[in-house]
Amino acid sequence: MKICVFCASSGKIAPVFFEAAETLAREATLAGHTIICGGGSVGLMGKLADTVRIYGGRIVGVMPHFMRQVEWQHEGLDELILVDTMHQRKALLIEQTDAIVALPGGCGTLEELMEVITLKRLGLFTKPIIIVNTAGFYNHLLALFDEMIAQRFLNPEHRKAWTTVERPEDLWQAIAQSAPWSADAIRFATV
Repeated sequence: MKICVFCASSGKIAPVFFEAAETLAREATLAGHTIICGGGSVGLMGKLADTVRIYGGRIVGVMPHFMRQVEWQHEGLDELILVDTMHQRKALLIEQTDAIVALPGGCGTLEELMEVITLKRLGLFTKPIIIVNTAGFYNHLLALFDEMIAQRFLNPEHRKAWTTVERPEDLWQAIAQSAPWSADAIRFATV
C-alpha cells in the first residue's frame, strides 16, 4: 500500500509530534507500505524519512524545483520527483496513493488536507483520509467541521469523508474500516 502523509516541516515542535511520525513510519515500513510525502529533510517530513531509512522501507518525495534549490530535500529518499509548482506537487501526492494521512502541521499541511477533503466531497478522490489528532492538535478543526455541519455548510454525510484517530498505531484499522466512498458523492456535495 502507498500511504501519502501530509505533515509539518517545522523542527521546533513538541517531541510528541516527532514520536507520532516515527511510530507511523516504523509501522508502515515493517508492514511493507511505501510512504509518499513532500520530501523535506526537517520537521516531521525529515523524521518520516529518517525512520523509513532505519527500518529499510521505501519513501518517495514530491517537491517543486524551487524547494530543491534551497536544499530542503531529504538526501535519503528512494525517489525524489521534481515538479514545477505546488499545485503539481499536491496532484502527484494524491494521484498515486491508497490512503491519505494527515499528521499535525502548519498552513501547508492544512491546505493539503482541505484540498483532498474537498476533492472527496466532490467524488473526485475516493480513498481513505485519516486525521491523526496527536495530543488533540486537530480538536479545533474537528469542532469547525461540526459547526459547518450544524450551520448547513456541509452535509452530515461528509463526516464519513475522513476518519480521526488519536494515535498513529490506530491508522491501519482506520484505513481498513473507512466508509466506502463513491465518485457520485457530488450528488450530496451541496446541502
